[in-house]
Amino acid sequence: MTTIAPITTVDPRKDELWRTLATGEHGDLFTSPPWIDAVCSTYGFTPAARIALDADGTPRGGLAWVPVSDLRGDRLCSLPFSDWADPVAPDTATWNALVDGLIEPGTSLTLRCLHAAEPVADPRLRITGETVQHTTRIDAPIEDIHRRIDQAARRNIAKADRGGIRVEAISGIRGVQQFHQLQVGLRKRKYRMLAQPVEFFENIWDRFSADGSVVTMLARHAEDTVAGVVFLAWNGILHCKFAASRPDYLAMRPNDAVYWAGIRWAAERGMRAVDWGASDVDQPGLIRFKSKYATDEKRIVALKSAGEPSPAQAEAGRVLGDITRLFTDESVPDRITDEAGALLYRYFC
Repeated sequence: MTTIAPITTVDPRKDELWRTLATGEHGDLFTSPPWIDAVCSTYGFTPAARIALDADGTPRGGLAWVPVSDLRGDRLCSLPFSDWADPVAPDTATWNALVDGLIEPGTSLTLRCLHAAEPVADPRLRITGETVQHTTRIDAPIEDIHRRIDQAARRNIAKADRGGIRVEAISGIRGVQQFHQLQVGLRKRKYRMLAQPVEFFENIWDRFSADGSVVTMLARHAEDTVAGVVFLAWNGILHCKFAASRPDYLAMRPNDAVYWAGIRWAAERGMRAVDWGASDVDQPGLIRFKSKYATDEKRIVALKSAGEPSPAQAEAGRVLGDITRLFTDESVPDRITDEAGALLYRYFC
């Protein structure tokens, strides 16, 4: 029988026990202290985490979340604006101890799990959606990795090179700032969605740059920036967290050039894998694109503990959707769309 020591509640941005979990076998980018700190600093959240200890004081499991109270109601998010944020819960007893008092009638707890099985099996949580995650293992010489990716990807990489696409790896803050301009335009015109504020990208850079764990790859054609990815490194994995490109340059295959540059960057630094992030299941084109490079494909499961939103919460969601459509209309200047994202994005978690 598993014996769980008393649960301790900590601030995951600062606590050394949480850092031990985040840098351990089950640690991940989205539960790392710098990621949580960047999110919370941008949006004014105060995070919390529970840690279960073994008898010798070694962290056995943990769960981090952010309490949110706004016009969309009161809720607990684990964790906001993260592709996933698996709790470390090696068994049912540990999981139950971590969520004691959090999964209760009237309390809304949301999670996204890539690896953890215990939350998915918990009958108090219901599945609200799934997304697709792709990974490229960096377990061979770069020449072998190149031969292993899809033939179409190899052709596209060569086409981008012949067409004059050049990829610049930028470690400084100007890289994330330039990428943000690209993302505002893409999300507005292709998806009718707002972008997160540039402050968020600057906070990410500030938290990850000290040890060289953030790099922005920007594809250029002549003087134009035509595609880019912000990569973040954690626990030996390079994460493609943000990607954007200009539709009018897609025929030149700049996205393939940037993906291949990311793989090479990770391989040169001895990393284990490149993670390509989450893709919605209703984005088959994006899934096919990532599959050209991936050695593994998994599902991310979204979970929620409470029932349907109240009428007031549903109305707030509809109003936010209507406002978003207004600010992403083609007649609205990008500067105004950018400012709208800075004001409203915190409500989308």
